Amino acid sequence: MNETRRAILAALSDGPVSGPELADDLEVSRAAVWKHIEELRDADFEIESSPNGYELAGVDAYNAPAIEFGLEAPFSIEYHDTLESTNDRARDLAADGAVDVAVVADEQTGGRGRLKREWSSPSGGIWVSIVSRPEITPAQAPLYTLASAVATATVAREAGVDARIKWPNDVVVPVGDDGDYRKLVGILTEMEGETDRVEWLIAGIGVNANLDADGLPEGATSVRNEAGDVDRRTFVQRLLEEFDRYRTDLDAVVPAWCDLALTLGQRVRVERPSGEIVGEAVDVTESGTLEVETDDGRVTVSAGDCEHLRPI
Repeated sequence: MNETRRAILAALSDGPVSGPELADDLEVSRAAVWKHIEELRDADFEIESSPNGYELAGVDAYNAPAIEFGLEAPFSIEYHDTLESTNDRARDLAADGAVDVAVVADEQTGGRGRLKREWSSPSGGIWVSIVSRPEITPAQAPLYTLASAVATATVAREAGVDARIKWPNDVVVPVGDDGDYRKLVGILTEMEGETDRVEWLIAGIGVNANLDADGLPEGATSVRNEAGDVDRRTFVQRLLEEFDRYRTDLDAVVPAWCDLALTLGQRVRVERPSGEIVGEAVDVTESGTLEVETDDGRVTVSAGDCEHLRPI
């Protein structure tokens, strides 16, 4: 967001301020102040005029300036009403050298999950892909995936949803006491790097937010269905803030993940290219791998599709 507009919004948030006062404080002309005010109104900021000056009445918009306003994390926002894939756009930005950019779309027409599975992404959901350039090795990259899940689950819980995490990064809502669940969030992490460093990393996060559950795929749920509609602007802001919190403190990721885990203690089946693993999920290592106690001993799983099984 333009720094002058950011300063104007900050001033208006504290109460009515006249145009001449703003012009003097910001060392710009009154005409420039008026132009910035009109551009902010065009961006759907509710700015009222009164004899006492301008005042910010509310921020109901869902766009880049609105998300950036009040965001306490170092991300710039690129917003699209419609986009084929936020991850694809984030990859293009990353290839051009972008850093700390969050690509947000009101809807995706070609959203995807792991293994190129289709992900329904209509208007009303939260579809965001975050570009980072972390100073980590590829072996540490799974921690960013776990951090994405922790951040999203934390914010969903703030919204009143009983959000938990199924290994490694599905945010789900428990159903009953046998490990069943409904899927709330999908996360797709992509990266590029060399053997000793990561060039860039993208955390793509899709949240079924203000959507009717009966329009979602079988086994899915939404924030609306679980706790009512949320302010998507605030949800994205908090998501970015929590993600930033954990990416700057990787030692805190696994303990926070374990606190929110639904998988630990469950009997699971993990499908891998080399074959399936069946047993009890007992722990997650400091690098994010899952430890499964099988009939033949403990096995460490670094990747695969994890399914909760009913207790024997």
